[in-house]
Amino acid sequence: MKRKRISSGSEFEEKIGYSRAVVQGNWVFVSGTTGYNYENMTISDDIASQTEQCLLNIKNALEQAETSLSDVVRVMYILKEASEFEKCWPVLGKYFGEIKPAATMIAAGLADEKMKIEIQVTALKN
Repeated sequence: MKRKRISSGSEFEEKIGYSRAVVQGNWVFVSGTTGYNYENMTISDDIASQTEQCLLNIKNALEQAETSLSDVVRVMYILKEASEFEKCWPVLGKYFGEIKPAATMIAAGLADEKMKIEIQVTALKN
C-alpha cells in the first residue's frame, strides 16, 4: 500500500519536517492545523476566524487526498485557552454539525503565541 504525502505549502512543514496530511490506504491523517492563511502567512487575532481558517485548510488537505470533511471520523481540538472553546462552536457546528465525528478538546500551549486553536482530523475514505 503506497503512502501519499500532502503539503499545504506552509513554511512550518518544511522547517519542522512533516506533512499536512498522510494518506495510507483508505485512511487520511491530517496533522494539527492552525488558523494561518497559507497563501499570505497571516493569522487573525479572533479565535472564531482562526477556527474557520483551520477548517478551510483541513478541507483543502482532504480534497487533495480525494476525500472530504464528510469522511472525518475523529477530530481533536487543541486550544490555548479552554475558556474560549464556546466561541468556536458556531463554526464547528457549521462544518461538523451533520457529520458528528468523535471529538476531543484539550487545552495546551501552542507553537506560536498568535495561535489560539489547532485542529487535527482523521478521515476514512468511502
